[in-house]
Amino acid sequence: MTDTRGATPDSRYSWFVAVVGAVAMVFTFGTPLSYGILRAPLSDAFGVPVIELSVVFSVMLFTFFIGSGLIGVVAARLPARGIVLVCAVTTGLLAPTILLVDSIVGLLVVFAVLGLALGTVFVVLASVIPRWFDERRGAATGLIFVGNGLGLFVLPPLWQYAIDAVGIERAFLSIVGVSAVTFLAAGVVCGRPTWTGTSASTLGEIGGWVRGLVWTRRFQLLFVGMALAFAWYQLLAAYAVDLFAARGLTEAAASTAFGLIGGVSIISRIGGGYAADRIGARRGFLISLACAAAGVALLFAPQLPMLAPAIFLLGMGLGGSATLYIPLLLSVYDPEKDTAIVGIFNVAGGVGALAMPPLGAASVAYTNGYVLAVALTLGVTLVAIWAVVAGTR
Repeated sequence: MTDTRGATPDSRYSWFVAVVGAVAMVFTFGTPLSYGILRAPLSDAFGVPVIELSVVFSVMLFTFFIGSGLIGVVAARLPARGIVLVCAVTTGLLAPTILLVDSIVGLLVVFAVLGLALGTVFVVLASVIPRWFDERRGAATGLIFVGNGLGLFVLPPLWQYAIDAVGIERAFLSIVGVSAVTFLAAGVVCGRPTWTGTSASTLGEIGGWVRGLVWTRRFQLLFVGMALAFAWYQLLAAYAVDLFAARGLTEAAASTAFGLIGGVSIISRIGGGYAADRIGARRGFLISLACAAAGVALLFAPQLPMLAPAIFLLGMGLGGSATLYIPLLLSVYDPEKDTAIVGIFNVAGGVGALAMPPLGAASVAYTNGYVLAVALTLGVTLVAIWAVVAGTR
């Protein structure tokens, strides 16, 4: 393990920790939200219908968010390095398994465990890295979420390129293997700083706090709002590449266009913290969701040139909401329970994720078009805005 005894808050070593963590973050969200690209190649390779494969990706997203949520609740009581290193080893062991499985049950297990490992790495790094900073904590947190945005930008076209070049099995082996290496580096470097300690609260005390929280109306509204604030993108990811191709783009260009949503989100991820300081996290979060709703509405227009402003608005909405949801929640609840709060509301994302891939795939398959899918995505976004407004009054 790296010796950090001489490190201090906001030091060069703190920034080294943040950079290593940001690189690992590239490989957390990027793969789970590339399922629109993985679906057809896996269907062809394993002879599994696309609708059934959508269930596999639902489970992956569910374990991604639920895994990070459960770990978030108890992470303050566990060694951060140890958690990330276990996830690194698990991810490395999963990389070659795609060459061994031969059924949808095998795929379900592989992607469920992969989602759990990726989600756990996300929540631990997002919770621990800001503790290396005092004066520059906002900038460091922004760097973490830039890593997420870069993953959403780079991973979809990278998956498409790798699948076209070497096939789905070797593409999985390569990209998941590289993910494991970055997680290993993060596990070595990104532990808790020596000037902080684990939480003094027992697991029983944390559990009692959670049980009391869930019966409040504010929590129930925010739980629904946060679930749907992530669900619109998960639903969009189920059909966006096919929609872009139907509008006249090649398959590679459609994958790149979908990745551009994540690329544009980097702008709002960088500016999100600054905007929250100026106008407040609540207002910034709601403006971001409004941008997402406007971008989804533009997808109703069949003209190819309308994709550019739609992608820009979707990216701005995605990045802003992804960056500001944690500051928003910490302005509503006791910030001393930061990891537990983030974990609980990541569970909300998992609940929404369970339904989104099959819903998106089914709405396209049974209508042989995209109008219903786009309408569902817009409806999800508008309900999210209503629930967050009501829950934060």
